[in-house]
Amino acid sequence: MTKAAFYLITDSHFVSKRSWTEGRPFTMRERGDQIALKASPEILDAFIDKILADEETDTVIFTGDNVNNGDIASHEDFRERLKRLADAGKNVYVTTATHDYCGMGDDENFFKACRYTETGTEPAPYMRKAELFDYYYDYGPKQAVSVHRGSGSYSVKVGDCVRLVMINDNGNGRSHCGLFEDGVKWLGEQISEAKAAGEYVLLAVHHPVLPPWEVYRHMADFELYGGYRDLWKLMCEEGVRVVFTGHTHVQSIRKYTDGEGRWFVDVATIALVNAAGKMRRVTVENGVCDVVSVGIDSIPGLDTNGLSLYEYLFRLNLPGAAETLLKTAVTDYDKFLAMADGMLPVDKLKKHPALVKAACKKLLNMRLSTVAKFGKGFGDLTAEERKKAKEIKVADVMFGILRHIYPGNAPYTPDTVEYKSVIAAVRRADKLVRKFHISKLEQIIPPGSSLEETARPFLYNDRTGDDDAITISLD
Repeated sequence: MTKAAFYLITDSHFVSKRSWTEGRPFTMRERGDQIALKASPEILDAFIDKILADEETDTVIFTGDNVNNGDIASHEDFRERLKRLADAGKNVYVTTATHDYCGMGDDENFFKACRYTETGTEPAPYMRKAELFDYYYDYGPKQAVSVHRGSGSYSVKVGDCVRLVMINDNGNGRSHCGLFEDGVKWLGEQISEAKAAGEYVLLAVHHPVLPPWEVYRHMADFELYGGYRDLWKLMCEEGVRVVFTGHTHVQSIRKYTDGEGRWFVDVATIALVNAAGKMRRVTVENGVCDVVSVGIDSIPGLDTNGLSLYEYLFRLNLPGAAETLLKTAVTDYDKFLAMADGMLPVDKLKKHPALVKAACKKLLNMRLSTVAKFGKGFGDLTAEERKKAKEIKVADVMFGILRHIYPGNAPYTPDTVEYKSVIAAVRRADKLVRKFHISKLEQIIPPGSSLEETARPFLYNDRTGDDDAITISLD
């Protein structure tokens, strides 16, 4: 069979330079969204340049939240990027999602398109949900083997061996984000037709089919693909091995196995404009699907003030900002408040500077041995581990965890002193939560689970071992 290959980009959250003027309103919007909105054109252009330099890969797919706020200006400029790819000979296939259109009062989508001025916002022309299919018709539906017009989903051939089903999960972010009955039937037909033709089937959809962590599904089930359990069953029954997803902004690869040993893999890709933003390159050859991640070290035209691209992007989201905020709260409280504006409740923080500074200083100076002793696990450590625990700062462990929330591949495997100390503390906390019925903590523990099981995937990758790459047999 001929080799098939494509690049996958999700959650580019593109904002046209015509849609904002430098000032507090858009700065606060960027801080609130915690992604690089201002630099989104430069970031997307840099990734497109990298794709165009690859003469061996002729296909690019985008899986939704292509723009950030549904405004027409951003859609126009985003579509110009698609045209640039197409003019260079690339096949370009697009689906859309909740950020790509604005509500009209007939659904629950709350996005309102606007242009950000120096002092406020002004209304801007926007994209309606019903207009998206025709607007992006040339980038997917026009080349499709089959189209499900009701949802805007379609299937295309990639090479001679792959049928790629681009599912447009036509929800609005606050209700059913998935296919309805006729769409599910169409999907089943596409899988059957592909198998009859000797083609492998790959699915791509915006919303996750498997959550990055079970606590995500427990707390935000509506954020997953609607009818995901039915899709689990369909994929397992039909032997569809891979689905590509986005939405969570988390780099994650998870495998699902049913009671009969049948399985599939959900390959979720980090937002292009989030910390360590990356795209995936996918190849299929001889029944094997190889997935690798592709990042960029620097962005032409983007002033990062001397920071690496990773650091620049990382500091825009709350896990990244926490590292700087915690240290700044101790050394310069006014600067801390200015940096926290748009991320934390600044009005409350202004009222308690001494308390906040003392708490931050205490946390910055606390050693890992204190955590281990709280969990009554210090004595279980070796002499070398106990010495190490006395040297390691709790804050550094916390920062290590936070640095991997979005990029994946959490760093502390079960053989590390960090893991042993934290898990010991979590186990004891679990007992205290249940003994004293601490409701706020009980609410985050999935039924039948524990605080330890909830915490474990944030410490190390218990999914597939590597969130950046995987090789999957499609047979």
